[in-house]
Amino acid sequence: MADLCSVLPEIIFPAVNETLELALGSRVALNCTARWAAGGQCEPAPAWAKDGRWLGSESSQETVWSGHNASERLLGSLLQVNLSREADFGVYACWLGNATATFTLRRAEAAGHVGAVLAALAVLGLLALLAALYVKCRLSALLWYRNRYGELEVNDGKLYDAYVSHANAPDDKKFVHFIVKPQLENRHGYKLFLDDKTILPNSEPSADLIMNVSRCRRLIVVLSVAYLEQDWCNSSFREGLWRLLELSKRPIFIVFESQYRDIAHPAISLLKQHRNAVTLLVWRASSMTPSSDFWKELCLALPRKVTFRATVGDPQTQLQEDKDPMLILHSSYLETRGDPHPDGDLGLRGCLFRGLPPPRVREAPAAPGAGSLEDAQLRDGQRQEIDVSDLGSRNYGARTDFYCLVTEDDI
Repeated sequence: MADLCSVLPEIIFPAVNETLELALGSRVALNCTARWAAGGQCEPAPAWAKDGRWLGSESSQETVWSGHNASERLLGSLLQVNLSREADFGVYACWLGNATATFTLRRAEAAGHVGAVLAALAVLGLLALLAALYVKCRLSALLWYRNRYGELEVNDGKLYDAYVSHANAPDDKKFVHFIVKPQLENRHGYKLFLDDKTILPNSEPSADLIMNVSRCRRLIVVLSVAYLEQDWCNSSFREGLWRLLELSKRPIFIVFESQYRDIAHPAISLLKQHRNAVTLLVWRASSMTPSSDFWKELCLALPRKVTFRATVGDPQTQLQEDKDPMLILHSSYLETRGDPHPDGDLGLRGCLFRGLPPPRVREAPAAPGAGSLEDAQLRDGQRQEIDVSDLGSRNYGARTDFYCLVTEDDI
């Protein structure tokens, strides 16, 4: 028998260890196929084992058939496994003589939507956070970008940053002079031109208006109820708006929330229709705080402010706070200490404006009786002069202010 079956069977399926992930309660058929070259009565008997323990022969079905030639035989063994419990999972082995094929059955987790739901919630939370940050920090980010990379409006011949037009009413004056002006000028450094006169008395700009607005970079209109009661607002606000658009770049209109919803004037609807050409801001109760969105939107509508660093002035007047020492008779500014800077031209310099003291002249002693009289006359008539011994070496070419040193005696 050993001579007839000297050639060991070869398992052709599965070629390697096969791993299957199946759900609990499923049914699977494990197929083990082998071939061998045999003659006569040599036929291997397959056997199945699970986790090292043999299974009965009745658990599998065998099928034998011939190959391409008569000397080759094929054997297929089929094992039906019902995965009804956790113990049914494991490693199944098919033995054919000394050849072995293994099947590893693992339990697959039931497909659920928990992970997908959590991922979707995380994405929605992130989007909500980004939306909240956008709403909260949008204006601050725009201001930072504008102040850093925005267009500079300098050297344009303008004297003011904004022309503020308001009605000659007590509430409007208080709002402009005690809220708008201190906030924009003291906190943000803008320079305003305030005007409570009617800017378009006949729907046509006057010469004064054209001149004043041309000196300002922006136009701010406090559009209150008192302002809308003007004649040109009631009769021809549309034509007046076109005139203002010609005079100023994107004018700014400020309305009060307490009056905004009650105003039935067509000017409000007209401004809403032309939001791309004008800036419409609403003053609310929460706009009083300096960090409110109202001031951020207003600063965005105004030109970019440029902060210049302090430049070094004339070194000859720097210690005097830009005061000419020729007009200072007695001041501690002139009593300066030496400059021991190693990079200086003289190494150690003395006072900047004070020359050498005049030589003392020893006088003969006066008579005892006349000494007190002469001292009194000296005290009354002595004039304190300014030491001008070093004025010839000073450079006044960079100064823009000039003084005439003419005394009464010279006149």
